[in-house]
Amino acid sequence: MADMPARLAEIVDEFAAAPRDLVLEMLLEYADAIPPLPEGAAEREGMEQVPECQTAFFLRARVTPEGTVETLFDCPPEAPTTRAFAGILAEGLEGASAEEVLAVPDDLYQRMGLAQAISPLRVRGGTAILGRLKRQVREQLA
Repeated sequence: MADMPARLAEIVDEFAAAPRDLVLEMLLEYADAIPPLPEGAAEREGMEQVPECQTAFFLRARVTPEGTVETLFDCPPEAPTTRAFAGILAEGLEGASAEEVLAVPDDLYQRMGLAQAISPLRVRGGTAILGRLKRQVREQLA
């Protein structure tokens, strides 16, 4: 079984080691880490909505012919926490193989210590984002 991608593991460790009062601030820094949708990409074409998120959140995971996973996220700027979840995944999973993505623990955000810093509803949204991403990867490998 593969381990989760090294960059994501680093991010998890940084958060887990951080003082509680800094966690939210650190989280929000990732809100800007989501790359914009590609130019000319049809409006959310092929993207899946995550209804567990309180805001309109769409994602797509694509397994490339090389076996790496490309992620695409669409989330409004007025939802910084949700954008931050996506930003962490966008940065942490960049260049990761399908196996590495599937190895990401489902309780990722709890491991980061976010359960103490943000509402359970938001943690659930972040967990749902990860779950759908992994499901899309599994479907493409099948």
